[in-house]
This record gives sequence, C-alpha cells and structure tokens, in this order.
Amino acid sequence: MSTIKVNFNKEIDKIRIMHAVNNGPVVAGSDQTRGNQDAYKAARIPYARTHDASFYAGYGGNHTVDVNFIFPDFDADVNDPNSYDFACTDLYMKQIIDYGAKPFFRLGSKIEHEVKKYNTFPPKDFKKWAEICEHIIEHYTEGWADGFYYDIEYWEIWNEPDLDAHEENNKRCWQGTFEEFVDFFSTSAKHLKNRFPNLKIGGPASCGDEEWSEAFLKEIKKKDTPLDFFSYHWYWTQPYDMTDKCTRVRKMLDRCGYENAETNLNEWNYVRGWSDEFVYSIKQIIGMKGAAFTSACMSACQNCRDVDMIMYYDARPGTFNGLFDFYTMEPLKGYYPFYIYANLYEMENQIEAICDDKDIYVVGAKNSDKCGLMVTYYSENDNDGAKKVTLDIDGFDASRLKFYLIDESNSYVPKTTYKVEDNKVTMRLERNSIVYIEG
Repeated sequence: MSTIKVNFNKEIDKIRIMHAVNNGPVVAGSDQTRGNQDAYKAARIPYARTHDASFYAGYGGNHTVDVNFIFPDFDADVNDPNSYDFACTDLYMKQIIDYGAKPFFRLGSKIEHEVKKYNTFPPKDFKKWAEICEHIIEHYTEGWADGFYYDIEYWEIWNEPDLDAHEENNKRCWQGTFEEFVDFFSTSAKHLKNRFPNLKIGGPASCGDEEWSEAFLKEIKKKDTPLDFFSYHWYWTQPYDMTDKCTRVRKMLDRCGYENAETNLNEWNYVRGWSDEFVYSIKQIIGMKGAAFTSACMSACQNCRDVDMIMYYDARPGTFNGLFDFYTMEPLKGYYPFYIYANLYEMENQIEAICDDKDIYVVGAKNSDKCGLMVTYYSENDNDGAKKVTLDIDGFDASRLKFYLIDESNSYVPKTTYKVEDNKVTMRLERNSIVYIEG
C-alpha cells in the first residue's frame, strides 16, 4: 500500500509552466475538415515554441518561421521590407495566438536530416544575421513592414549547435566550429538585447551535452554576452533523471556567472533508445505509457524547483506528438496531462503533497475557490502490476472530491467507486494511469 499525504492548508510554491509545447494547433481549412484547434485551445497551452514548424505543410512548410525562409536571399537589403517573406509565418503566428498560446520564437533553422545540408551553415555575416532577426522581431512586436504588435517575449537563438559536434560529415544543426558558434551567438545576443532590452533573448537550445554547454557558457561570459534564458533538451525514460538534469543545469549556470538566467527545458519526451528501441519508444509516446510519463515529468519538474519552464516536443503532427492523432487530429491519451495541468496552473498556488512510493508522482494546487491534485502511477517496467494507493487528506473534506481517470480503458472519465473513510481515499491504480482529483 502506497500513501500520499496531502495538506490543502499548506501552500509551498507557485505553480510554474510545465505544460508548454513545441508548435501550435492544426487549423481545419476549406480543403479538409481535420483540425485540432478547439481541443488545443481547451488545453490552455501557455507557450508554443516554433522550432521545426517548417517540417509541416499545415503550418506553411518551407516558407515558415526559419530565418532562411523569411529572408531567402542573404545578399538582399536588410532594411527593405521586400527582402522578407512573412506570409506563411504571419498566418502561423496568428493561429497560435488565436487558439490561446503565445509563440516562443526560435530564430534559426530546423534540424537537417538530409544527406546535403542547406540552412545550418554559419551565416556569412553574423552582424547582418542579427539585423535580419531584429527586423523579424520588429515585424511581430512593433508593426514593421505591415506587421503586428504581438506580446512575444521569448526569442531563442539557434537550435542544438552541440548535436553531432564531434562528427565530421553529418552535423545536422550547426556546420561550423564551436568557436564560430560562440562568436555568432554572442554577436547576435548583444545586438538583439541592446535593441530590445525588454524582451527575453536566449538559447542555444543545447541538445544536452553538458561539457559542451559549460564550455559555451564560460566563453560567452568572457564576452559579456547577455543571456535571459538558457534552453536545453532531454529525452529519456525516468522523470527523476529529468529532474537531476534540471538541477545540474541550474548549478552550471550559477557556476558560470548566469545566476539570473531562466532555465528552459524546451524539448523533452519519452525515448528509450534512438536505434533498436526507437520504434518501441514512439509506440509508447502515442499511448498510455507516454501519457503517464508526461504527467509524471510535469509533476516531478514542478516539485524540483530547478527549472522555470518545460516544453513538450511535439504538438506538430509527427512521430513525437502524443497529444493528437496524426490522421484524425483527435486527442490521444497524452492530451489529458496538459488539460489537467492547466487546471492546476490556473489555481496558482502549489500545496504540499508527498508520496512514499517512487513510482507515484503527485502535484496539487488551490485557490480561493477550488483545489486539485494530479496523481500518476508511471513505471518504465512493463511487467509491473497495479498498486493500491491511500490518499490521506488534510484541509479538505474528502467526501466532496471528484475523481477523473485516464488509463487504457478511460479518457478523463468520472470515477465514483473509490472508498472514502476517515478523510482517506483508497484507490487501485493500474500501471501507467492518471487520476485527476478536484474539489
């Protein structure tokens, strides 16, 4: 028997953003009926990072977001609005905002898996590249070139420059050297922060190489480079490994003199392996195990305190999307952790909730009107069985609680058969299941 002690009278923190994602909704058009825009909006996703948007035709494909697509001729006049092609990105930004999220704009290029690389080479002129980005930001926040006045505060420079850093012939994100990237990033960050002091300029969306990242941070610090946030990525199978990573990154930033920089884990998902175990991994992502992993990671990171925001990869239709079915766009099991966590986020105040079982993850919140609790039983071991869990409640009448179950057979279905006695609730949880409790 596992025990969760919950004290709704004890507030311990503010609920942080653990339910952001990469990419926006798919909006049904006149040529098709499929779309997930209404469910996306109902999930109340706070931020949508725009990386890899250009892989998907429904967002505009190879005319969208990436600097090389918005400014296709690098030799063109940086100050001439006619040098820019904003059309598809304008529509994509509008769709993200219309359906409730705020864009988290990645400046750079999508990953290039192709045998020949086209857009991940170091720009010919780092200062000019920064000036191009300046005009992109002006277009979306200051109305330049028939633009907009959107509240987009996060602007991220590049993506995974450390991926394949030791490869000679197949670098997928940055074709240059480490030294070139340091110079490029420092030049760009200084220029953009000077021009937009009230916006958040950061990066570099490290793929997770901590040795590379520490060397990078030390070098840009020597150049007095501003860094409002440090972004990085993590793919694995255990939530506690994820929080260990978050803690190491926070300590690394402090060590390197960036104590005030936010930490943003802006790509993460379940991956047991990238070769032999990859097919197994993507099958789990779109099923109940992936959903339980997602809610467990949200809970663990909220309890960790060493990360400011996490952003699931990916809401874009594709291999890593555990929220929406690729063909029908209908919600999958993995949609519900985002919906549930949004409830908690809106309550604002985290309450004390502690479990004595390492496989049971719990996070709770309250405000003046209501309270909520997300309980997840996640196990990487596919042979583990069900568990009996007791909720020991303080500060609320347990008989007034409502329960919603997500497991292999249920998708946010009310559950009324849990036993309540002496303000304790006894529940039987199947492996990889989620219960949302609200009062």
